[in-house]
Amino acid sequence: MQDEKLRLKLDMSALAVIAVLASSVAGQFATSDNLGWYAGLAKPAFNPPNGIFAPVWGALYLLMAFAIWRVVRLPSAPTRSVALTLFFLQLALNAAWSWMFFAEHSPQLGLINIIPQFLIIVATIIVFLRLDWMAGLALVPLAAWVGFATALNAAIWQMNG
Repeated sequence: MQDEKLRLKLDMSALAVIAVLASSVAGQFATSDNLGWYAGLAKPAFNPPNGIFAPVWGALYLLMAFAIWRVVRLPSAPTRSVALTLFFLQLALNAAWSWMFFAEHSPQLGLINIIPQFLIIVATIIVFLRLDWMAGLALVPLAAWVGFATALNAAIWQMNG
């Protein structure tokens, strides 16, 4: 019985981490073929150099994988279920943003996605902090970056609308 519980936790942890990696790969597919389009957009002065995005997102995805791994290992509880739902909802929105902004060439669609995405990330952090302090803290850089990305997305939409 104990071995089964351990195996289930390991399986769930692996699936959660794989979901984070899949989201990263999906975003890269949407982005990579559309970098020429992005280069042609008017951007605000606070737009970072293109070389910043990949390492920042790489680190953020590692932190997300770490956070979800910690939460999945916790005992089943209603609060954990809420935390998992919020996490995977923000992850789905994260993956969808790249397709909406880059693949659809639509800063407006990106903005429609990223505002609720940011709010769900903040809610996820709050619930994660109640369950596991380190898991919640691991998502704070994600909230900071997506908050910045929201301002950047809004400025790009405004400048190119």
